Amino acid sequence: MSTASTETSLPSPAATVRVIASPQSWVEGEAVRQLEAVARLPGMKAAVGLPDLHPGKGAPVGAAFTSEGLFYPYLVGNDIGCGMGLWDVGMLARKAKAERWASKLEVEGPWNGDVEGFLAEEGVKPSGFEGALGTVGGGNHFAELQRVDAVHDARAFAELGLEADRLLLLVHSGSRGLGEAILRAHVDRHAAGGLVAGSDEARAYLTRHDHAVAWARANRALVARRVLDGIGAPARRVLDVCHNSVTPRREDGALRWLHRKGAAPADEGPVVIPGSRGALSYLVAPVGDGTGSAYSLAHGAGRKWTRTAARERIKERFTAESLTRTSFKSHVVCENKDLLFEEAPQAYKAIDRVVTDLVEAGLVKVVATLAPVLTYKTRSHEE
Repeated sequence: MSTASTETSLPSPAATVRVIASPQSWVEGEAVRQLEAVARLPGMKAAVGLPDLHPGKGAPVGAAFTSEGLFYPYLVGNDIGCGMGLWDVGMLARKAKAERWASKLEVEGPWNGDVEGFLAEEGVKPSGFEGALGTVGGGNHFAELQRVDAVHDARAFAELGLEADRLLLLVHSGSRGLGEAILRAHVDRHAAGGLVAGSDEARAYLTRHDHAVAWARANRALVARRVLDGIGAPARRVLDVCHNSVTPRREDGALRWLHRKGAAPADEGPVVIPGSRGALSYLVAPVGDGTGSAYSLAHGAGRKWTRTAARERIKERFTAESLTRTSFKSHVVCENKDLLFEEAPQAYKAIDRVVTDLVEAGLVKVVATLAPVLTYKTRSHEE
């Protein structure tokens, strides 16, 4: 790719395609092909790939799209509302007992608290999927206790009410089976087709979508509560952002639809861009007006290898036991061995390169880097 980004104009009526990635970043050709294919959909105006761009199931991940007149639920995918929440933990990092927590912490199965009361506190209606509320889920989801590695912008860090000697908790999870059910209902009727904005079906989908986004945010909050109860510490939610959604936005006098698939918002304040479980995470603040990046940022490091390739390659080089510790001496709780290999740090792109690309493109400034202390994936042997 060229210096900060590449931009190609496809034959009308295709949208403008832009990939924000430096020559040092590796972007798979299949991901670019998928991006260009989405740009050819009716009504599409722009397709933007972020530095973590990688192939997905029919559409790329690490991308944002704008359309006019209609929108495409399949671009959002099945984990509607998936995102990142960050909590400021009321415990000094030097008092962390990661080894003890790794042996006893459990965030599995239905929560035994007052689910309806909790949802009411969060302002969310029940969905019928409350058995999964407060669970991390599979794939790349996690709950990670972190320490501050370095503060790069003291003022922005202080404005968030953070202190460099305290633990943080980052939760990455989504709407669990709720989003899957919503997408399946759409695909059964429309396959990968779009919905005409303003139609009854579009309004019905958006109602379900917005509920899933709110439910996913509540899910992250309950995951955080369960982790915090497990370590015996209070916390304050610092931020929570969604990276799988479709939202209306007025541009150039027209109502357009912004789809984000694995793309963090650049218009909602600071966000955390996590690395793999063996890498730093970056607390960043968006800069600029966001127009060149579809008001979006990278949401993580982005996969370098498919899950199958990761299992095959990493099993040749590492034991499962060795992957439960990282180069930061942090602990990893993941009792599903296949998932342990699939999610190994080596399966992901370098997060420092992803964030550097965003900085060089004028999209973010780094506020702080965060190092893992304990990463919780699952106690279950099945994903």
